[in-house]
Amino acid sequence: MIKDESKELNQKDLEEFNNKCEECRKDHESVSQNLILTGFKICKSCRVSKTIFPI
Repeated sequence: MIKDESKELNQKDLEEFNNKCEECRKDHESVSQNLILTGFKICKSCRVSKTIFPI
């Protein structure tokens, strides 16, 4: 029973940790890098646009 719950938690964590940008909804490898650096799930292009136009 405990093993089944841990598998569900691991699968849930993996689904949450994907490379999909929260702004443009595209898959990109820079999303996981920016998540580690800034704590936001955004791609490189969205990060640059948010830096230039912060509104």
